[in-house]
Amino acid sequence: MNDNNSPAEIDAASTPRVVPRDQHPISRANISSNALKVLYRLKEAGYQAFLVGGAVRDLLLGLQPKDFDVATNAHPDQVKQLFRNCRLIGRRFHLAHVRFGHEIIEVATFRAAHTTIDEDNSVDEAGHRVLDERGRILRDNLYGTIEEDVWRRDFTANALYYNISDFSVWDYVGGYEDALARVLRLIGDPETRYREDPVRMLRAVRFAAKLNFGIHIDTATPIPKLAWMLDGVPPARLFDEVNKMFLAGYAIRSFELLWDLGLLEHLFPDLAAALAADKNSVAVRVLRLGLEGTDERVRADKSVTPTFLFAVLMWPSICQAFEKLRPEQGAEVPALLAACDQVTARQQARVAVPKRFTLPLREIVGLQPRFAFREGRRALRLLDHPRFRAAYDFLLLRAAAGEVDQELAQWWTDIQTKSVEERTALVEEGSGHGQSPAGRSRRRRRRRRPRPPAA
Repeated sequence: MNDNNSPAEIDAASTPRVVPRDQHPISRANISSNALKVLYRLKEAGYQAFLVGGAVRDLLLGLQPKDFDVATNAHPDQVKQLFRNCRLIGRRFHLAHVRFGHEIIEVATFRAAHTTIDEDNSVDEAGHRVLDERGRILRDNLYGTIEEDVWRRDFTANALYYNISDFSVWDYVGGYEDALARVLRLIGDPETRYREDPVRMLRAVRFAAKLNFGIHIDTATPIPKLAWMLDGVPPARLFDEVNKMFLAGYAIRSFELLWDLGLLEHLFPDLAAALAADKNSVAVRVLRLGLEGTDERVRADKSVTPTFLFAVLMWPSICQAFEKLRPEQGAEVPALLAACDQVTARQQARVAVPKRFTLPLREIVGLQPRFAFREGRRALRLLDHPRFRAAYDFLLLRAAAGEVDQELAQWWTDIQTKSVEERTALVEEGSGHGQSPAGRSRRRRRRRRPRPPAA
C-alpha cells in the first residue's frame, strides 16, 4: 500500500490482507468477555462483527487494551434491538454503547468514505455529512461497508479488524506491518486529513508517545505548517485532548513532541514564550520534574489530577508574569496571585480548564510564599489548610528543582510527623531550627502605654 492513499483507491483496495489465526498472537483469552458477548450476538444475528482499532493493535503488540471497540454493518437502531442494555449516543457520529456494569463496549456502524463515486452515484449526503469552510468534519452519519470504513480511520496501526467469525485479522492499509515496526502513519493524504480534523495532529503526538512509535516522515512533515489550525478548535475539546496526552503515563514524551512539532505554542502560548526566553530556567526544571513525577504516579497506579498538572504546565508562565510585576517587599503573595490570574485567563482562550481545577490551582500557587514563614500560629494554620497537601507536594517539586532550599522542604516534611505539642514547640522556637533569614517573620514590639501622672 502506498504511503499516501487517496480515496479514489478504495475500489482497488477492496480486498484485505487476511492474517489467519495461526499467524498472529491475538487470543480470545485476552479479550474482554463482554466484548466477546457483543461480537458473538451480532454474528449470530447475521451481521458482520469485528473487534477494531486500538484493541487489535495492543493485542498484536502484547499489550492489554484499555477499551474494546466493535465495528459492524448493523445500524445503531439494529444494535439497540439486540441489546436491552444499549444506549445510542452522539450527534457527530451515532454510536451504540452496550453497558455491562462499569464496562462499556462501544459499537460503531461502518462509515462510508467521501469519494467521487458517492457523488457520481448521487448518494444523498444532505444532513449526513457536514463540513465547515476549512474542510473540517462537523457531522457524519453516512453508513457504508468495511472497505469504506477503513479509510475513515486515522492511522494504519489503528485500522486493523479482528473477525470473530474465523479469528483472523483483516488489514487494508498496511497497518499490520506498521504496528509490528512501531511506525505511526496516517491513512490517506496527511494534509487533507489534518484539515478535516486538526486534532489528528494531537492524536499523532499522543499515540507516538503512548506506544513509543516513530512518526512517519510523511505524517510528521505537514504538522508545523498546519499547527495554526488548532486555534480554531473549541478550547473545551482541547482540554480533553491535553488530559489524554498528559495524564496517561507519557506526559514528558508528549511535551517534547509538542515542542518539536510546533504545536505547544498553540496549546500553551505563554509557556512557549517562557521556554523561548529561557528553556533552562529553574521554573522549566520544575515543569519537567512535574511531568516526570506525573508519569511515575500513573505507572504506580496513584491518582493524578488536572489541577496539579496545569499548575506544573503554567508555572514557568506564572513566574515570568510575576517577575514583570516587580512586587515590593511584603506584596509577593498578591502579586503571585495576580500573575496566576493573568496566565489562567489567557490560557482559557486556548485550553478551557474548568473552574473546579483552576480555583484549587490558584490556592496551590498562592500558598507557596507562606511556606517561608515557620514561626507562630501562622505555620500551624497552614498545616490545617485544605490545600496543604497539594501545595506541599508542589513545594517538594520546587525544592527538587533547586527553586527553594531543600532544608525548607525538609522542615515541612518533618513537622507533619510530630505531635501537636511538638509542632507548637517547634514553631515557637522559630529561627532556632535552621530557618533561613528570608523565612523569618518580624515580630513587632508592643509599645508601652504611658502611665497616667501620679495623683
